[in-house]
Amino acid sequence: MRILISTLIVVLLFSCETKEDKKEEKFSTPFEKSSGEETATYEEVISFYLKLAKEYSSINVQTIGETDSGHPLHLVTYNPEGEFNFKKIDSKKVTILINNGIHAGESDGIDASMLLFRDLANKKINTPKNTILSTIPLYNIGGALNRNSSSRANQNGPISYGFRGNALNYDLNRDFIKSDTKNAKTFAQIFHLVNPDIFIDNHVSNGADYQYTLTHLFTQHNKLGGNLGNYLHTKLMPNLESELKANKWDITPFVNIYNQVPEIGFSQFLDHPRYSTGYTTLWNTFGLMVETHMLKPYKKRVLGTYALMQSMISISEKNYSEIKKTREQALKNLTSTKHYPIAWKIDSLKSSTLNFKGYKADTIISKITGFPRLKYDKTKPFTKKVTYQNYYKATDSITVPKAYILKKEWSKIIELLSLNSIEYSLIEKDTIVKLENYRIKSFETNTSSYEGHYNHYNTTVEKSYKKTLVHKGDYLIPTDQIGLRYIIETLEPACIDSFFNWNYFDTILQQKEHYSPYIFEDTALKMLENDSILRKEFILKKNTDSTFSNNWEKQLNWLYKKSKHYEKEHLSYPIYRVLK
Repeated sequence: MRILISTLIVVLLFSCETKEDKKEEKFSTPFEKSSGEETATYEEVISFYLKLAKEYSSINVQTIGETDSGHPLHLVTYNPEGEFNFKKIDSKKVTILINNGIHAGESDGIDASMLLFRDLANKKINTPKNTILSTIPLYNIGGALNRNSSSRANQNGPISYGFRGNALNYDLNRDFIKSDTKNAKTFAQIFHLVNPDIFIDNHVSNGADYQYTLTHLFTQHNKLGGNLGNYLHTKLMPNLESELKANKWDITPFVNIYNQVPEIGFSQFLDHPRYSTGYTTLWNTFGLMVETHMLKPYKKRVLGTYALMQSMISISEKNYSEIKKTREQALKNLTSTKHYPIAWKIDSLKSSTLNFKGYKADTIISKITGFPRLKYDKTKPFTKKVTYQNYYKATDSITVPKAYILKKEWSKIIELLSLNSIEYSLIEKDTIVKLENYRIKSFETNTSSYEGHYNHYNTTVEKSYKKTLVHKGDYLIPTDQIGLRYIIETLEPACIDSFFNWNYFDTILQQKEHYSPYIFEDTALKMLENDSILRKEFILKKNTDSTFSNNWEKQLNWLYKKSKHYEKEHLSYPIYRVLK
């Protein structure tokens, strides 16, 4: 009888083990099967998550929107309570959104997230009680389908990977404000659906060589501002560094240099709204880019990304209440602010010191060019004190108006505002009201194409405050709303990533009506004869500006712009500011 019972136990144990083995094999990833040398294809990624969702009630996969590749984006969510309606998810819980494969050749996060979601689902790691986790498993689908083994010239694995540009060859991490791609438009839908407290964007890069596998690029804390920026700088970032250190992972701030050695010091990267973390923090979300070092082995990079995301979950679990309260308070503070900074520069009076782990570097003569080149020696590691300039100060600001009025003709702008959940209403009838209006005073334009645009920079404006006719159907956009940062960063022309600087208002820059000099000469002479003030101003300019006095075209054009014939639409910005 004992023999029969023992045999039965062995059979049962063997049966269970076989079942578990099959289950493990079912959710084994290409990364694991290749011993850390390969990354999953787009088809393998989506198939993996669909199987995971079918097996575990804590995993949900949604298909949302379009991409330029013709394939939809997916949103995968882990919630042990099985609730996936974001309007019904417990508002006390912290929501983390992870974005992977924005540059499809930087695949570390793709594989790390597959491992993380599986290990959460099968409870291989602790089940979070105060955190909901979502991921866009592969954002740049077009780039992922353009698979190769050579476009990442400096990267140490995987064997093959996707391409940086998307299906239309856009760099998606420059498209969050201008939204030229379907990918960016769908990302906005997902972001506002999830409304994450913390956003993580997984990347790979190098600009120097050093000992670290992991670097972090948090959004710049001064730019984020107030209690939100302070919490990120003094708590969230140090907590992440401590959590990783406890798990034997070193991390340092993103090494923001090119063809230089880190020990000379470097500054924090300023993430403008064109970038993912610059965009997400417009809604008071804590933003973090993970930048693994591309020269490190692929397996180590993926495991490091996994460890970082797991550490962020741990931080969220311990500090969920404080994270939620900090965001809520930041919104209250922001909506009552009177001034908003629109330009930044490094604060040279403040800096931090890093205990930086690098490699000795020498400058030697290149065998190819005959010029000096940089050469790192990995057999000579060091730890040195390095100056890190991670403080910025505002160099310009605007007074926050009560609202903006946008002329109804500019439907492209309204489409983007709607996409980003910005509230607005329609003017009900033609009305004359006193408004502040901008005239574009000066700007410079890139001479080469940048992400499909010849964008402007160093934009300045002239202000006027006068009675203005607004029409029925024009848009009234109040600033007392959650999207205040987005509204200002896009509608104020002097902001670096404004819609003006991204060429959305370029038609106002071109003069449509002109004059023939031989005819206008007589008109200009009558103007000078009949207006003594204008005549004095003209003579003064000729006497003080040699370029002007030696150029008849400039003189006539100056007078033309002073005349009633000069079109008021030229350089007039079609968005007005409501001050009272």
